[in-house]
Amino acid sequence: MPAARITTFDDWVDLFGSWRKDIGVNYPEIEEYKFEAKFGPIRSNEIEFGAFKGRSKWQKVLDIPDQRIRDGLMNLIIFQGDTEFASVEQQRHLFQASPSEHDRKSLCRVVTEEMRHGWQMCSLLISHFGYGGRVEAQKMLERRAFEQKRLLGAFNQDVRNWLDFFTYTDFVDRDGKFQLTMLSYSGFAPLAQSMIPMLREESFHLGTGHDGIKRIVKAGVVPLNVVQKYINKWIPVSYDLFGVDQSSSAHWFYVWGLKGRYDEAQNQQAADLGHMNEHNRNLYHAECLKLIEQINKHVPAGQAQLYVPDLKFNRHIGEFANQPYSVTGELLSPEKHAEHLKEVLPQEEDVKLVMDIQSTEPKWVAPKGSME
Repeated sequence: MPAARITTFDDWVDLFGSWRKDIGVNYPEIEEYKFEAKFGPIRSNEIEFGAFKGRSKWQKVLDIPDQRIRDGLMNLIIFQGDTEFASVEQQRHLFQASPSEHDRKSLCRVVTEEMRHGWQMCSLLISHFGYGGRVEAQKMLERRAFEQKRLLGAFNQDVRNWLDFFTYTDFVDRDGKFQLTMLSYSGFAPLAQSMIPMLREESFHLGTGHDGIKRIVKAGVVPLNVVQKYINKWIPVSYDLFGVDQSSSAHWFYVWGLKGRYDEAQNQQAADLGHMNEHNRNLYHAECLKLIEQINKHVPAGQAQLYVPDLKFNRHIGEFANQPYSVTGELLSPEKHAEHLKEVLPQEEDVKLVMDIQSTEPKWVAPKGSME
């Protein structure tokens, strides 16, 4: 029998508390946290791009002149919120295996802030979208990542150990930074104002992941080829999170003033409306190259350097979806590709190795202070 539909924000808050208990993250630090919606300043009071450029940003949904734009806005908020709650579900089992108290506290903060970001999106849905918004805010707490029911594929994958967690927060959360930045230019003022506090909190998540990978590499306990396999796991799913190539949705989100380019503030050129997702994905790829370069400074001399997988590798969305490209971008036969995936992605023996190291090697992650 389906759950009764919520009618007020307080009803949703009760459901949020039940969801936290159900997935098992009600640790004292989280219980004591005051969840709330936070709003920051926006870059401009005027819509900055698209068909409505120069007009005042919309304060209420009813200010938006077209139902299609309202529906598009609601979908953007739903997908963003769904990723936040999904990531908590993916990371829920990591608390008992923290490499150090510093890492446990960092995980608590990451998980708590992801929950707050989901709270923020549901607050917008309930405050601005009436009955439909309440239904979607409730559904957000009824889907489960571990039941493969989250809206985007990356958020239905398992995060089984701390190497998973660090690579996830460095690269998947970095896609989140890109998405939040693009939404910070939104013509819907409450959404744009939501992004500044969320971006500030997200920066800690990225730093946690990036620092964590460097600490693992510096400790030298996990073989570098295994670290590379986890990079190969999470970067391609992050490529997919930017969406399909030549996306009509991304085209209209820009025309309608709902979602800008990642580099909107600096980019003085006219937007290529037929390749919006590709533009932002390429910027993400370039940032990943810099990140791996930084990590490689901690790879011992004489050992193979880590690398960023090619944009065509292991894709499930867009032009290269389900095509047999290697991790370096070479087109393989289907048979060789199947063998290649076993070589370059984490297999059960790799997962077991990391889990064994995690449970038996107290110094498998270098101490936080050792990176300074």
